[in-house]
Amino acid sequence: MVNPELPIVWRKLQTMATDLLVLLPNIVLALIVFAIFFFVARVLKRTVRQLTRSHRQARNLGLVLGRLAQGTTVLMGLFIALSIVIPSIKASDLVQLLGISGVAIGFAFRDILQNFLAGILILLTEPFQIDDQIVFKDFEGTVEQIQTRATMIRTYDGRRIVIPNSELFTNSVIVNTAFEHRRLEYDIGIGYGDDIDTARQLILEAIDEIDAVLKTPAPDAIVVGLADSTINIRARWWVQPPRRADVLAVQDRVLTQIKTKLTAHGIDLPFPTQQILFHDQTEATDGDRTRQREGWPAGNNTVPKPRSISHALSQWAERSQRNGQPNDAPTHPSNSDQ
Repeated sequence: MVNPELPIVWRKLQTMATDLLVLLPNIVLALIVFAIFFFVARVLKRTVRQLTRSHRQARNLGLVLGRLAQGTTVLMGLFIALSIVIPSIKASDLVQLLGISGVAIGFAFRDILQNFLAGILILLTEPFQIDDQIVFKDFEGTVEQIQTRATMIRTYDGRRIVIPNSELFTNSVIVNTAFEHRRLEYDIGIGYGDDIDTARQLILEAIDEIDAVLKTPAPDAIVVGLADSTINIRARWWVQPPRRADVLAVQDRVLTQIKTKLTAHGIDLPFPTQQILFHDQTEATDGDRTRQREGWPAGNNTVPKPRSISHALSQWAERSQRNGQPNDAPTHPSNSDQ
């Protein structure tokens, strides 16, 4: 017996197939139109980037305009393709659908949209640019790409770091190449017995002998600390350009020249040293810090005699002879002999 529902299902399938055949030309035309718009969007993005590539200050703006032009063109192509496939859809319906969808997408992809907006703001405000060398938290390197979602930097040891744009936009970033000049500094410790003015003059002479160091602003050397075993003099000098490789090369030459010159002129570069003073109490001044010796003032230049084992034994022998006791060591010495 044939199921009575099969003819109904068959008629529905035939209707769907007929509708699909009717819409097939529209679907093909819509795909062709969308492909054309997609191709035009890519060409438009590439054209905008090429127009701004020769101007370093406008490269970020070119990225923004290119991506916005691409997105707008693709969106227009999508609307036109939908109107071809479904002629009953009006422009107002598409705008309403886009608004509702935008709210839903905004809640579902909040982090992605946050990074996207932060990327747009970074590209527009330009706190840093492509090829700048930046420091962000524990990462340091050269900016390779500024995308709308994340920024990619290449570290100096050949690794790539992908940083979300929202992190870069809401946190502090050090841009080492923001300006043409950059000042470097290094602390040099000399001995307390060395003359500060002589050491300062030798340091400045050593810096002046390096061609890569700028004459203006002039280098300087200032005392910044009296440490445990050294007098610290901070040498400061300016370089151009401020890129990492150049900075390290100049610093290597400067420090080598400073060390060579100071050593040649007898300036001490001491190792860390520590002086230990043993607290020496005597029987007569035990507990009186004004009269203790090592590390404490003697008090009116009256320095008490140190207590030693031989001195204590002599005192014990004298007392024993006066009291008529045998010359044997006591089992329990008095408090004055401890």
